[in-house]
Amino acid sequence: MAKIKYVIKRSGAIVPFKKERIMNAIYRAAVAVGGRDKNRAEFLADEVIKILESKYNENDKPNIEEIQDIVEKVLIENGHAKVAKEYILYRDERNKKRKEAARVASEASENIPWAKIWHVLDWAVSHNLHKVELLNERIKNGEFPHIVHESEAAYEDDLNMAAEMIIDRINNLKMVFVSGPSSSGKTTTTIKLEQRLKKKGLSFVPLNVDHYFFDLELHPKDEFGDYDFETPQALDLELINQHLKLLSEGKEVKIPYYDFKEGKRYLNQTPMQLKKGEILLIDSLHGLYPQFSKDIPDNLKFKLYLEPLLQMKGVDGKYIQWTDIRMIRRMLRDSVHRAYNPKQTLEHWHYVRASELRNIIPYSNTADFIINSAMPYEIALYKPKLLDSFKEWKEEYKGNPLREDAFVRSERIYNMLNSVEGVLDDSPVPQDSVLREFIGGSILKY
Repeated sequence: MAKIKYVIKRSGAIVPFKKERIMNAIYRAAVAVGGRDKNRAEFLADEVIKILESKYNENDKPNIEEIQDIVEKVLIENGHAKVAKEYILYRDERNKKRKEAARVASEASENIPWAKIWHVLDWAVSHNLHKVELLNERIKNGEFPHIVHESEAAYEDDLNMAAEMIIDRINNLKMVFVSGPSSSGKTTTTIKLEQRLKKKGLSFVPLNVDHYFFDLELHPKDEFGDYDFETPQALDLELINQHLKLLSEGKEVKIPYYDFKEGKRYLNQTPMQLKKGEILLIDSLHGLYPQFSKDIPDNLKFKLYLEPLLQMKGVDGKYIQWTDIRMIRRMLRDSVHRAYNPKQTLEHWHYVRASELRNIIPYSNTADFIINSAMPYEIALYKPKLLDSFKEWKEEYKGNPLREDAFVRSERIYNMLNSVEGVLDDSPVPQDSVLREFIGGSILKY
């Protein structure tokens, strides 16, 4: 056991020192460059602790920056230059994001689809749905069913446009990617898109990339011991790319099978081959990640990106954050379909968010088309479902330096939901709505 008991975070908070956090950070950096040796990561973490204990006494409290400097030194001195580079890059990215968050952004970000957002905002203004106060007013006037109809129609228009664009390229197309961050509505959108294309006589073959996960024991963990399924490196990207290339050439491959109960992958299980006129349909978080399909020419791919691009200001004058909408969706879906406590979703979300900011959102502008999956009425349905829970969580996490992220999100979402006119009756929501993927009651088969 390390003699150092506490460390100082950047915020000044003092938290318990844990070797596992160093080991997990090293292992995550190794995974990013293709390494998966947990024993080596633990050895390197022990080397870091040896240096720390030689520099500090038992009552000393080193800060996070000092520890990270030592990690970089140990990695380089032990011949892990690539891992050190990845660790340094990740550390630098986090520092930049902290600085950006500390000031009001004044420059356009390349990660944000500005043209699409303008279109969504223009729609919201024309329907009096760009402010929570206006949404509340329309709900009080008995217009909730009409708001549902307007919102669903806008989403369906996006789907129709995507289908038309695919049909225009059908002569050369081999695969369609439906991508986007967690709980953006990829599964429902994939099903509804396929329905449209089948009407045009097109045939699609789904590829479930979940079967390409590495064994659970090879997954990196976060500082709280949670396995990370969000990073693209959790998938066997080389095998995916190899199979996509073979399938695009009309050759047969054998898809692996991943047993989630065992946390184990079995190779060469299910034969797959694209017949003439068939197109591969891929629903994946990381469909736009370059290494996912690096050997497939762009003219053979159609890339679709989803995000709930809600353009609505809260009573505080700030826009409601898309990530908050998606986290609520995931809480509701996971609690119903995966027996996952919503509180666990909240505690894990910092990990989800970090991965998507690094591995998903930066590639959104490489998509051929962007679908807005936000439903302006959805926050009204969320209030009676989760308001009390967020009130409890913000009190529980207040002052806990290890759960600072969970506290900030809980407080922000509680304030937002508390300002919304809640709606209990979800019967106006169509049974095939993208929202049914999360609140339940869908007639679609997932």
